[in-house]
Amino acid sequence: MIYTVALRINRSYFFGFRAGILFVNSNSEKTDTIMKILVAAITLMISVSSFAQVTADELIDNYFEQMGGKEAFRNLKGQKMMAEVDAQGMTIPLEIYMMADGKTITKFEVMGMSMSQDAFDGTDAWSVNFMTQKAEKSEAEESENKKRSIGEYPSPLLDYSDKGYSVELMEDAVVDGVDCYKLKVTKTPLLVEGEEVENVEYYYFDKETYVPLQTESEMHTGPEKGGMAITLYSDYQEVDGMYFAFSMTFKTSDSDGQLIELESIELNPEVADDFFAFPVEVEETEE
Repeated sequence: MIYTVALRINRSYFFGFRAGILFVNSNSEKTDTIMKILVAAITLMISVSSFAQVTADELIDNYFEQMGGKEAFRNLKGQKMMAEVDAQGMTIPLEIYMMADGKTITKFEVMGMSMSQDAFDGTDAWSVNFMTQKAEKSEAEESENKKRSIGEYPSPLLDYSDKGYSVELMEDAVVDGVDCYKLKVTKTPLLVEGEEVENVEYYYFDKETYVPLQTESEMHTGPEKGGMAITLYSDYQEVDGMYFAFSMTFKTSDSDGQLIELESIELNPEVADDFFAFPVEVEETEE
């Protein structure tokens, strides 16, 4: 829309300028008048170019249109992703589940051991301890923050106002040489050491394609507290009429990051609820 308006205005300028040329030698008064009109028109064009920017909602609408449509996203109940990650010279296959009701789990095997990480069953967050090989519940605060994030899948931008989120278009940015729109998304506050803190995520959209190239958010816990957690997205592929990034790099402000490449995505997989549940050990009894 911005370029269409500018093009029409430019065409008007060209026609006006040609008309002015016809009068240059015949009538200086007319020439002065036409030149004043030309200057005023150029000023108007600059003003229009400055203020006729895409709005936050238009940006979000264009994003979903490129990705497959809002209705398709609303119909997502979850997804199963098969991926690979390189760690310390080993290639580790990952099986990642993310569901619309907030349940998540990542499963993999390393050195013959079956592991579950970043699991959430709707009530408790938990993971398997690498040393003891036993499932352990996370701190209550982490479980609470998982509950607060329910509704972010499949995208915090989908019907964001219904979730109580807000968005703000920031100053344009550049990501790896690509001009981007920068969008600030304020979500449900997080609980950190008993206090609520602002929960903000920034999105960087390619200006030409409206495809997200990067997201970032502040880390509130751990040794890199205060730094930015950054995710880079690339290799978008179609899955059942929708588009997803098949290559993601997770990094921080001070690290090169970890690349995860997806092999496949299955939409709306059938998964039993107890698949995400915290394992309950059954004590053996002697007969």
